[in-house]
Amino acid sequence: MTVKIIKTAAIFNDNTLENKKAVAVNIDTGDIEKIGLFEELQQEYPDADIEDWGELIIVPGSVNAHNHSFQSLLRGIAADRPFLEWRDNSLYKFSPRMRLDDIYAGALFAFTEMMKCGATTVSDFFYLHQFGSQSDEAVIQAARDAGIRLVIASTMYDWNGAPSGYVEDVKTAKERTEGLMKKYSGGMVKVIPAPHSLHAASPEMIMAGHKLAQEYGTPYHIHVAEEMFEVEQVKREHGMTPLAYLDSLGVVDEHMSIIHGVWLNNTEIKTMGQKGAHLIYCPSSNMFLADGITDIPAYMKNGVPIALGSDGACGNNRISVFEEMRMVSILQKAKTCNALCVNYEDAFKMGTQNGGTVLDMPIGKISPGYKADFVGISVKDFSMQPLTEKGGQFLPNLVYSMQPTAIGRVAVNGRTTVINNQLVNIAESKVLELISITMHHLEQD
Repeated sequence: MTVKIIKTAAIFNDNTLENKKAVAVNIDTGDIEKIGLFEELQQEYPDADIEDWGELIIVPGSVNAHNHSFQSLLRGIAADRPFLEWRDNSLYKFSPRMRLDDIYAGALFAFTEMMKCGATTVSDFFYLHQFGSQSDEAVIQAARDAGIRLVIASTMYDWNGAPSGYVEDVKTAKERTEGLMKKYSGGMVKVIPAPHSLHAASPEMIMAGHKLAQEYGTPYHIHVAEEMFEVEQVKREHGMTPLAYLDSLGVVDEHMSIIHGVWLNNTEIKTMGQKGAHLIYCPSSNMFLADGITDIPAYMKNGVPIALGSDGACGNNRISVFEEMRMVSILQKAKTCNALCVNYEDAFKMGTQNGGTVLDMPIGKISPGYKADFVGISVKDFSMQPLTEKGGQFLPNLVYSMQPTAIGRVAVNGRTTVINNQLVNIAESKVLELISITMHHLEQD
């Protein structure tokens, strides 16, 4: 076993600052072996390499539980338009023209930008399948090159009103997704099924995705009730609300994670809690696209685990989970006029540990057996001040005021990926060059 000891000023663990603690990491597996005083860990692991993070405070890496990586290339296009107009004039207009190299460039851009903002794991809800599994492989390669932990939410999509590259029949989508699930069953990459939504995936497609999740013991993701038009459509076609209809299909259970859930009623939210389903909430995206405001206190009251996502960067347009922590709390306060409804501890947990719960991975917490995914925070950054000796403001400042300038280091699987806001594994000039090449291609008539 190869061990590295990360020496730091303090570790923020279980909402407590533990001063002068260090972390021993198994570099072979990427797991946290032990937390303790630096001198004690040195004695226990005399051959360990030492990595000194100086005065930084280690916090768990944030988990971006919902993203569309290719959309980073479409940021600023069709902004400030109604949802369907935004979709048609950005996603549907440009994504069919993306080549494999463009898919790779978009993923590399998305993953490196969010990693510089403190994300160590991302779930990419990916549906550009004009190149079959090669499309997914391009995203996987980008994650490897960036050094980020990746969940591919392999999207199953059979609505023929979408671009042809999105659309597969049920058999093809199932075989492609299952093949990827078998190939990537551990390590830094995990694949899960993701029937797109009730308006873009048939009941047969949704049930096929759910069955794969059951057979392989994984989560599955699905957009539900992001926009009111879906609620009205489902009521019109099936005589039920969206979650009720999904429940009638037998797919509401502990495998399910719904994205957005803006327009579910109290009965539907209660059903999710009773059946062990999860919510992935994207507050900035819901605001940017004028979707509405999800009733987060209702989900919390019914025991539904809530994780956070940035969504795609052309519908947010920032890509930071720490930003979403701030947004989930202050947006819910504004909606409810209740300052206590979602506090900073709730928000931090949603962006870290709950991400691990929803993705079914040992991430989002600094504890032996969890993955060594860390962010090093500088309390000398103005955005993290003031701070008393006892450090009582550390978490409120982290959630409500921290800027990316306070992120001194990022490590994923025990390996450093960002130092002083600069990427370690790939030159930032290379990322910019790839973006430029893709944008030149997309601009051509």
